[in-house]
Amino acid sequence: MKKTEVRPFHLALPVTDLGDTRRFYIETLGCDVGRESSRGVDLNFFGHQVTLHLVDVAAWQQASNEVDDAAVPASHFGVILRPADWRALADRLTAADIEFIIPPKVRFEGQTGEQATMFFRDPSGNALEFKSFADDAAIFAAYALS
Repeated sequence: MKKTEVRPFHLALPVTDLGDTRRFYIETLGCDVGRESSRGVDLNFFGHQVTLHLVDVAAWQQASNEVDDAAVPASHFGVILRPADWRALADRLTAADIEFIIPPKVRFEGQTGEQATMFFRDPSGNALEFKSFADDAAIFAAYALS
């Protein structure tokens, strides 16, 4: 793929409780609010636009795949943070008693794709992953997992 200027991404998420989910992204993750209506809100999610859309029924599956001895939600999103920012967020989430799907840890230790990672759900059940690499060159490095 051709290397291009990194631009913010946009992601729309279904949420079953707009109030609790909005508060989670603002108060727990530190997102700022953009445009807002009674059935949706745009958030500044670490420089990217995430839109929460209120739905009446959750319509997503909670399938997972085994990765590095952990059940990783097949449907998830997040951002790659600098190591110090990742650690600060991990500490803040731990102090807030967030229920982790996969608690903060380093996976693929000693391998090309070594990364710090953590998974948790927002109040509407959307899975989030925040990760960090000691060397950003490893983000898109080609390697085979055993």
